[in-house]
Amino acid sequence: MSLKLLDLRVPAYVLFGSQPELTCQWELGPNEMLYSIKWYKDGKEFFRHLPRDPEPYRKFHLPGVEVEKSDALGSNITLSAATLETGGRYRCEISGERPLFHTVSDHADMLIVVLPEYGPAISGFRTHYQIGDRVRVNCTSGRSRPAIRLAWYINGEPAPFSATMTPVVFKDHDGFETTSVGLDFRVTEQHFRNGAFKVKCLATLASIYWRSNEESARNSKTRMIDALEVMPYNATDSDAAKLLPGNFAHKPKFSAILTVPIVQFIIYIYLK
Repeated sequence: MSLKLLDLRVPAYVLFGSQPELTCQWELGPNEMLYSIKWYKDGKEFFRHLPRDPEPYRKFHLPGVEVEKSDALGSNITLSAATLETGGRYRCEISGERPLFHTVSDHADMLIVVLPEYGPAISGFRTHYQIGDRVRVNCTSGRSRPAIRLAWYINGEPAPFSATMTPVVFKDHDGFETTSVGLDFRVTEQHFRNGAFKVKCLATLASIYWRSNEESARNSKTRMIDALEVMPYNATDSDAAKLLPGNFAHKPKFSAILTVPIVQFIIYIYLK
C-alpha cells in the first residue's frame, strides 16, 4: 500500500471578499514518511510544508492568493479575503520521502463571485390585460460576475419555451455582466385565475444566489364592471343613458325608467 490522496476540497464558488478554505486529505503507506505538501494555483506554487526542512513552512507571492493560516501539516489552509485574481485552478501535491519519493496530486477550480446589488427588474408589464392582448415584458439582472441566469414563470409555472426569448448578456469594461431576457405571449382565458394572472422573473447563480420579482395583472373587463359597481344610484337618466351602446339612449320611454343596476346588467351582457 502506497501514498494516497483521499480528498481535495476547493470551493467551486467563493463570494468576493470572503475567505476560502482549502483541504487536502492524504494517507501514507505503512513504510512511508511525508516529504512535502505543496499548493499551486494555475501551475504556480504559493505554499509548501516540508516537515524536515529548517524552514518547514514557506509562502510564495502570487497576486490574489495569500495564505492566512494553516494547520500543522499544511493540508488545511485558509486564504485571505478573495479578490477577482483569487479565482483559478488549485492543485494539492503530496510527496513521500526518499528513496521512492512517491507523489500524488489532484486539482479543482475556484470561481470568484460578485453578486448583484439588487434583484431582477421587470419592465413593460401592465396592471390590466384582456384576453387576446399581447404581453411583451423584459427582465434585467443587476451587474454581477459571472452572469446571472434568468428564468420566467407564469402563474407559478415555468413559462413555455416558445414564450421565452434568448437571454442576452452585456459585459462592461470592468468585466461585470448584466443579463436580460424577454417574455412574449398572448393572454388567453386560461391565464386568468380569479380574474388575474402573475408573471415572475427568477434570478439564480449556482446555489449561492436566488432572488425573484413578481408582477400581477387583472382582467380589463373586470375593471370596467368594478367601476360601474361604485357608481351612485342617484345618477340621472341622461348620465346613465351615456353608458348604453347603440340607440338605447334615444328611446325616451326606456330612459325614463332606467336605473343604474339595469345599466350595469346591460353593459355586463354587452361585454360578454
